[in-house]
Amino acid sequence: MVEYAGLLILAALAAGVGLVMLFASAFLGPKRPNPVKATPFECGVVPITLPAGRLPVHFYVVAMLFVVFDVELVFLFPWAVLVKELGWFGLLEMGCFLLIIVAGFVYAWQHDALEFK
Repeated sequence: MVEYAGLLILAALAAGVGLVMLFASAFLGPKRPNPVKATPFECGVVPITLPAGRLPVHFYVVAMLFVVFDVELVFLFPWAVLVKELGWFGLLEMGCFLLIIVAGFVYAWQHDALEFK
């Protein structure tokens, strides 16, 4: 338990500093309410219309495909580190893995999942 004493002290100090800053700004900060300050804004521009609405379903399909292929390709990094230790078996396994990824990409491409219309 002694090993964690430093971490507990650091966590207590961080929480203490955060709380002091939070309450100090509430007590010491200027309080001048103004109707202009109460209006909503985005990037300094007053909104004049409501949001456009929903995005097309195709946008979500492309986003999901990106996440799937991105997460799958993260598996290449550990393999690249251990490629010499794994030898030919590791190379064959990564070849099969990449073949499956490329097959999924080709399937998505052939079914126009990556095309914006």
